[in-house]
Amino acid sequence: MITTDNSNSVLVVEDSKIYERIIQNHLRSWGFQVTLAGDGEEAWEILQLPNSPRLVIMDWVMPKMDGVELCRRIRRLPSPFPYTYTLILTAKDSQADLLKAMDAGVDDFLAKPFDELELKARLFAGKRIIDLQNHLLAARESLRHAASHDSLTGLMNRREIMDSLQREMARAKRERTPLSIALVDIDHFKSVNDEMGHLFGDEVLKEVGKRFQAKLRLYDFVGRYGGEEFLLICPGCDWTSAHVRMDAIRESVCSAPMSAMGKYRKVTTSIGIATWDQTDELNVNVLLNRADHALYEAKRNGRNRVHQAPNPSHFEFSNLALSTVGAV
Repeated sequence: MITTDNSNSVLVVEDSKIYERIIQNHLRSWGFQVTLAGDGEEAWEILQLPNSPRLVIMDWVMPKMDGVELCRRIRRLPSPFPYTYTLILTAKDSQADLLKAMDAGVDDFLAKPFDELELKARLFAGKRIIDLQNHLLAARESLRHAASHDSLTGLMNRREIMDSLQREMARAKRERTPLSIALVDIDHFKSVNDEMGHLFGDEVLKEVGKRFQAKLRLYDFVGRYGGEEFLLICPGCDWTSAHVRMDAIRESVCSAPMSAMGKYRKVTTSIGIATWDQTDELNVNVLLNRADHALYEAKRNGRNRVHQAPNPSHFEFSNLALSTVGAV
C-alpha cells in the first residue's frame, strides 16, 4: 500500500556534496525529514518504495539519469502512487530548456546558486499543494466509502455486495471454480427490538457483522442485504465446504450473548446456502433465489440452523438439504 500522507519528507537528489550538505542543513532546520540520493537512478529506486517522499529537490545535470528524465518517469508512475511535487535546481535559463523541463512535468525551478529564503518559500508552496491533495484524496475516499458501505454496520451495502457478486460469478465462470453464497437472517429480530430497544438492536446488527468478518477469509465478502439480512460470498467454496464454513459462522453468532448498555441477549441466525460449480448455467438472480429458498427452509424447520439448496452435481442429495440444529 502506498501512503499518501508523507508531505513532510523531502528527497534531495544532488551529485554535488557541497550543495547536498547545504540543502540538507536548511531542510532540517525547517522541520523536514531528508532522504538523500546521489544520482537519478538511485532516486528513481527510492521513489518507487512505499512511504517515499512526496517532495523532491533535484539537480538538472546528474550522472546516470538527469533531473528531467527522472521527473518524466515520476509522472508515468501509475495509481496508487500519489502526486510528487518536483523542484529542479539548474543553471540553465534558456526558454527552450525551461520548456523542456515543463513538458517533462517539473513543477518549479530554482536557479543555482539559490537564495535560502527563496528555496524555503518554494518548498513550502509545494508542501501546501501536497497537503491539499491529501485532503482531497481523503474526502474522495470518505465519499466512496459512504456510497458503498452501510452506515450502521460498516459492511458493504446492498448495491456494493451485489456488484461484488456479479464480479465473483464472472470470475468463477472464467476460471471454472465453484462459488457459494449464503443469505443470513437474524432470528426473531423484531422481538429483539421490541424487548431490548432499537439501540440494542443496532448494536446486535453491528456485532453480528463483526462476528461474520472474524470467520471469513480475506477474499470473502459480506454485506448488509437489507434490514436484519446479510449476504455472504465465498469464492472457490464448494458445496461441502460451504456448509461447514457457514455452520461455523452460525455457531460464532449464537455461542456468546450479545451485550450492549448493560443488557444481554442470546441471538441466533438462520442461513440458506446456494453453490454454483459449473454444472449448470446460472445467473445472479437464480443463485440468490436458491439461497433465499434455502433460508426459508432453515426458518421453517426451527431456525438457528443452516439449510443448503440441492446442488445439481450431487443428485443423491436432490431430496435432501443438509441442516444443522443449534441450541434453541
